[in-house]
Amino acid sequence: MSSTPTVAGKEADSLLGQTSSDFFSKPGKRTFPLALLLFAAVVVVYSGVTRNGFINYDDDTYVTLNSHVKAGLNRGTVKWAFTTFDAANYHPLTWLSHALDCQLFGLDASAHHEVSVLLHAINAVLIFLLLQNATGFRWRSLFVAALFALHPLNVESVAWAAERKNVLCMLFFLLALHAYIAYARRPNVERYALVAFLFLLGLLSKPQVITFPFLLLLLDYWPLNRWAGAASIDQPTATAVPRASMGWLILEKLPLLALSAASAIVTMKAQRAGGAVQALSLYSPLLRVETAIINYVRYLGKLFWPTDLVVLYPHATKHYPVGEVVAAVLMLGLITVSALLAHRRRYLAVGWLWFLGSLFPMIGLVQVGAQSIADRYTYISFLGLFMMLTWLVADWIGARQIRAAWIATPAVAALLFLGFLTYHQVGYWHDPEYFWTRTIELTEGNYIAHDTLAEYLSGQGRIEESAVQYRAALAIRPDDLPANLGLGTWEHGHGNLQAAIDHYWFVALHAGDLSMRAAAYGNLGSAYRQQGHLSQAEQCFEESLRVDPKRAMPLIGLGLVAQKSGDFEEAIRQYQRAMAIEPTDVGYLLIAKALEQGGHSDQASAIHERVAKLSPDLAAAQRMAEGLLEGK
Repeated sequence: MSSTPTVAGKEADSLLGQTSSDFFSKPGKRTFPLALLLFAAVVVVYSGVTRNGFINYDDDTYVTLNSHVKAGLNRGTVKWAFTTFDAANYHPLTWLSHALDCQLFGLDASAHHEVSVLLHAINAVLIFLLLQNATGFRWRSLFVAALFALHPLNVESVAWAAERKNVLCMLFFLLALHAYIAYARRPNVERYALVAFLFLLGLLSKPQVITFPFLLLLLDYWPLNRWAGAASIDQPTATAVPRASMGWLILEKLPLLALSAASAIVTMKAQRAGGAVQALSLYSPLLRVETAIINYVRYLGKLFWPTDLVVLYPHATKHYPVGEVVAAVLMLGLITVSALLAHRRRYLAVGWLWFLGSLFPMIGLVQVGAQSIADRYTYISFLGLFMMLTWLVADWIGARQIRAAWIATPAVAALLFLGFLTYHQVGYWHDPEYFWTRTIELTEGNYIAHDTLAEYLSGQGRIEESAVQYRAALAIRPDDLPANLGLGTWEHGHGNLQAAIDHYWFVALHAGDLSMRAAAYGNLGSAYRQQGHLSQAEQCFEESLRVDPKRAMPLIGLGLVAQKSGDFEEAIRQYQRAMAIEPTDVGYLLIAKALEQGGHSDQASAIHERVAKLSPDLAAAQRMAEGLLEGK
C-alpha cells in the first residue's frame, strides 16, 4: 500500500475528524490555525511551570550558582562559554541561552521555565510543518506533532531548567531538517551550507544530534524517496524531489559526518575532564550490553505507559536474568525484521531505525553518569516511533475505509489523556524536597536521590534530617562519596572529630572530582587543627589548595595555624589571600586580630571599625571569629 496521499490515504488522513470541506476552503489556510492550536495546547498543558522553582540537580551548575551565567551576556561570558568544559559538556550556545535569560529575568525561575516551554511549543509546530511539507499529509503530521507536544516523557526536557540544552538543540535540529528538505528539492551549495550551519548550531547546543547524517539517509528513503536504487513511490508534485545514487547520497553526508566526528571527540574530552564517563570496572562491558538491550524495551514500555516518571533511574549493578535478556533480543529482532521487510510501508523501517539510531549514543554502551535510562533521551528518538505508529494506524484505517469520526474520538481522547498526565508530571518539578522524595518513593537503591535530598535539607538548616538521608545512601552504597563527606560534616559539627576524619579520608583518597577532594582535604585540616595536630592540619590545607587553589577555607585554616604558632605576619598574609578570593566579615575580623597581636593596633582598629559598619550581623561574626581562634 502506498504511503502517499491516495484516495484511501486521504480518508485516513482525516484522522482527527475533518474533511477538506469542513475547514477553511483552501487547504493552505488550515495550516496556520492548526499550528496555533498546537502551540496553545503546549502552553496550557505546561502552564504549571510558572509555579516551579529551580532544583538542586544541575540547575545550580547551569544557572543559580554559575557566576558566568548570572553575569548575563557579555564578552567574558561569551569567551567562557566557547572555552569551558563545565558540567562535563561542550555546549556554548546552551550557556549563552541561560546567560540571556539571566540578563532578561535574573533568577526568576518561572521566566526561565517559560522560555523552555516556548521553545518546546515552537519545536512542536516545526515538526508539524516539517512532516506536512515532506509527506503531503496534514492530519497525520499534526497528530505526530501533538504526540510530541503532549507526551509526558518530554516533561523532563521542558520543565527542568538545566535541560534547556535539549529543547534548544532540538530547535536547530528541526530547522536543519527543514533546510535539508529545501536542499533535496533544489540542491545547491548555499542550501547545503545552511543545513551544515544549522546542524553545527545543534551540536553547539547539545551533542545529542550527532546522528543527524544517519537520520538524513533515512529521510532520503522515506518520505523524500531520493534513493535511486529503491523502487519509486508516487508523490504529489509539491513533495517530489530529484533522485540520486546511493553513492552520492552518502558522499554528500561526509561533511556532516566530519562535524559529528569532531563533536564526538570534543564531547568525550569534556566528559572525561568532568569525570562523567564511568570506568569499565564499575559497569562491565557485558552488563552494559545487557542494559542497552533491556533499555530499548524499557523505552518502548514508557511510550505506551508513561507513568512513575522520575529524573534518575539507578543503573543495574548485577547482570540481568538470561531469560529477560533473550526475550528483549527476540522482541527487538522481530520488530526490526518486520519493519525492514515491509517494503510498501517504508515509514516502518524509517521510524524504527530512527528510534534505534538516534537513541544509540545514549543507550549506555559508553556509560555517562549514574542513570540507567533518562526520559530526556527520548526527545528526538521518539519522533520515529510517533511517525511509524501514526502512519500505520492511518493506513490501516484507510484500507478499511473506516469513517473518520470513529477514529477522531479515540485519537483526541488519547491526546487529552497524555495532556492530563503531562500537566501533572510538570508538578513533579515544583521544589527539591518533593522532587527527591517522590524519586526515592518510585525507585529502588537510589543513593543519589538520598544524597541530593540530604544536600537540600542541609542547606535549609535541617541538619538532623539530612544525616538520615546520608545514612540511607550509605546503607545502599557504603563507598558513596557525597554521603561520606556529608556524614563527615555532621560528625564534625557534633564534635566527633575522629569519626569525621575517617569519613573525610575516605573521600580524599577516592574522589575523582577535584572539588570534592579539595573539600575533603580542607575539612581534614580543620578537624586536625581542632585536635591540636597543627602539622597535619597544615599539610591537609596545603593539599586542598594544591587540588583547588581558589578555595578560601584552607587559606583561612593556614592563617589560623600560623596565628596559633605565633607567626602573625604569615597569618595576615594567608587571611588576605583568602579575602581576595571570598571576602567575609569573619575573615576581616581575623586579620584585625592578627594585626593587633602583631603590634599593629591602629590598623586593627581601622579594619574593625570598617567591618562594624558593613557587617550584616557583627555579633555573630565576632562569635565565629573567636570560636575559630579558640580552635572550635
